[in-house]
Amino acid sequence: MGKIRVLIAKPGLDGHDRGALVIAQALRDHGMEVIYTGLRQSPVQIVQAAIQEDVDVIGLSSLSGAHKTLFPKVINVLKEQGASDIPVVGGGVIPAEDIPYLLERGVQKIFTSGSSTEALALYIKQLVNPEKEQLKSPEKIAHIGIAVQQIDHVISFYTDTLGLELEGVETVESEGVKTAFLKIGESRLELLEPLDNDSPIQRFLDKKGEGIHHIALETEQLDERLQNMTSEGIPLINEEPKQGAHNSQVAFIHPKAAGGVLFELCRHTEGSEH
Repeated sequence: MGKIRVLIAKPGLDGHDRGALVIAQALRDHGMEVIYTGLRQSPVQIVQAAIQEDVDVIGLSSLSGAHKTLFPKVINVLKEQGASDIPVVGGGVIPAEDIPYLLERGVQKIFTSGSSTEALALYIKQLVNPEKEQLKSPEKIAHIGIAVQQIDHVISFYTDTLGLELEGVETVESEGVKTAFLKIGESRLELLEPLDNDSPIQRFLDKKGEGIHHIALETEQLDERLQNMTSEGIPLINEEPKQGAHNSQVAFIHPKAAGGVLFELCRHTEGSEH
């Protein structure tokens, strides 16, 4: 297969194109051929250029606030011209509340101002080559970790007051922690008690006190997702999976990547309960 061909366009009345040029160069650095149509292009002009250049993907950039009108117009013109097989992605200054509207009208994905060019390039490669295994969203919230001074002092609140089922208590020596899992629907609450003063949980308790420590997301593609995050420059606490409780493999994403929230990615191996 030849190089992926991408058309970058700025519909509407945007007055500058620095961001679009940065994106175009980043995609070229990833080995793609990029056609940039310039400022103030109409949906018809954009579609005509995409067809003439035989591109694989159209990337639309908008800073003027007209994305809710112009992006769907490009989709409609593609349909009118019999070129609806050309996928459209979008980006720019787009409020989060507008994203579902654009997705419903046929835009494949929206990249906001906080998205990396690495994420955009990877998505385009997966979009154009669907035969390659794509990263899937995490299957569910596996558990929410709660740091406590002593499990025995709080367990009755969860089992008696809330009526949750205690599945088991386990010690993870490598992490210096004692854990108790309580079932709630398809997910779990994980109580975390430090084994000694050197435990990461003890350091958390000393700094913040008892409370929510982390949110764990279950994924069968743990290795692939870690590799992807590394390539995107997402800060990780663990670049490779390590042993966790309940016979699982886990890795933590650095809180500074997620607005101060500590996320754990976990994969349960055969024979584990989850």
